[in-house]
Amino acid sequence: MAVQIAFNRMPNDIPPSLDPIAARRWANLALGSKPYKPLSVSSPWLHEEVALRMQERLEFIRLQPTSWVCWNPIRAGLNVLALLNKRYPKAVGHVWADRPGEAQWAQTHSSGPWWKPSTWLYKKLKVAPLKAHSMDMVWANMLLHQAADPQALLAEWHRVLAVDGFLMFSCLGPDTLHELRALYARMGWPMPSHEFTDMHDWGDMLVHAGFAEPVMDMEKITLTYDKPEKLVEDLRNLGRNFHVSRFQGLRGKNWYNNFQQALMSLAQKDSEGRLALTFEVVYGHALKPKPRIKVTSQSEINLNDMRQMLQNPQKKRDQV
Repeated sequence: MAVQIAFNRMPNDIPPSLDPIAARRWANLALGSKPYKPLSVSSPWLHEEVALRMQERLEFIRLQPTSWVCWNPIRAGLNVLALLNKRYPKAVGHVWADRPGEAQWAQTHSSGPWWKPSTWLYKKLKVAPLKAHSMDMVWANMLLHQAADPQALLAEWHRVLAVDGFLMFSCLGPDTLHELRALYARMGWPMPSHEFTDMHDWGDMLVHAGFAEPVMDMEKITLTYDKPEKLVEDLRNLGRNFHVSRFQGLRGKNWYNNFQQALMSLAQKDSEGRLALTFEVVYGHALKPKPRIKVTSQSEINLNDMRQMLQNPQKKRDQV
């Protein structure tokens, strides 16, 4: 159930245990070979699943964007690009990425193979520098929890959006990997991941960044595994450990064997004896309102804000 919340506080240091240097290194780590090969690059399964669920939430939004951008499409989920094109056939789609070459690769991927006639009608996504007030929707799936500076990222999304445009995002919440955290605590190991931010704090940051009418909700997804090897593989695909107190060296074979044994003997399991991992997924939606200038005896306003205030958008805001 979606919850609309009024926010009046601002967190000072979020997320408190994230190493921003490690997060930036991961954000710019190239995937696959150069040039990117379709068979060597894919999105994590969980990210694709969350993107599908977030796309279904667009059913409740009456706003019809004429332009949209998908942020970091490979990690956000490549399959959703065709779904967004289908949902908004009259809109111009864009892709933007931190990594060099990723946006161009996603552009080629989204158009489909030349030899498959069913994909010939797909609109080719655009790759270009994003101007201020140029997009009606920013799509950002499973990105904020890995951002080195989430408040700066929210500010950039606000800059890119046009007045009455909207942001759709998802990220991991604080109850994520609680089974693995409990195991690491029992073994006396440093935490396996940094702390994830609560959805109410994300709402605070949205308001601080200039967004209006934030709507937040969450759900929990539990994945189960027969063997620890597959669990480790999925975790590696999802990201890295950015905790400031993480183990700084390389783990040896003995530690990995101990880790596997601890998983099988101490980790939480489901009713059928399979290893279980919980992921708390936070979904958010917010609008970009017209700029508001506090009137004093001497007020200042920049030229871009003045242009936005003087415009009379034909689109009507939607209440979710």
